[in-house]
Amino acid sequence: MALQTGLRVSELTGLNCGDVTLGTGASVRCLGKGRKHRAIPLTTPTQAVLRVWMTERAGQPGQPLFSTRAGRRLSTDAVQRLVHQHADTAALRCPSIRPDKLHPHTLRHSCAMTLLHAGVDTAVIALWLGHADIRSTNAYLHADMAIKQRALDLTTPASTPPGRYRPPDPLLAFLESL
Repeated sequence: MALQTGLRVSELTGLNCGDVTLGTGASVRCLGKGRKHRAIPLTTPTQAVLRVWMTERAGQPGQPLFSTRAGRRLSTDAVQRLVHQHADTAALRCPSIRPDKLHPHTLRHSCAMTLLHAGVDTAVIALWLGHADIRSTNAYLHADMAIKQRALDLTTPASTPPGRYRPPDPLLAFLESL
């Protein structure tokens, strides 16, 4: 849910069961920074996971969506421990995952980058993430080499094929021999 919605940890832990709408027009409503309300649409796979979770949870609309065994809201530290625990497990199958570098906020950034790569306008991403100022979203543009490469491809002469130049092996061998 954090990865698909891009919610801040405080927004996730503040969710109640009644904040989730499944089915047609599926979304989650949250109270973000500055006490601003927003709604984020849910994908079909996220809905499926939430439907199972909410059935298992069997919580009332005013109860926390994500709770401890005692029924209290998860703390941000608890969310961090869960992310780290699952990152450790994932790293066993994908060694490039560095659990010590993965934090709940990383999931929020991943959501933003996924939207950006899908061609979603930065103004929409800013609304999605609850940024008060679109300039907060511009950091994702600076971090994305794929966007920079597409821009570079647009500036190349028409006679030049798009993409990066890949020198032939004989040229590389010559240069290495120097």
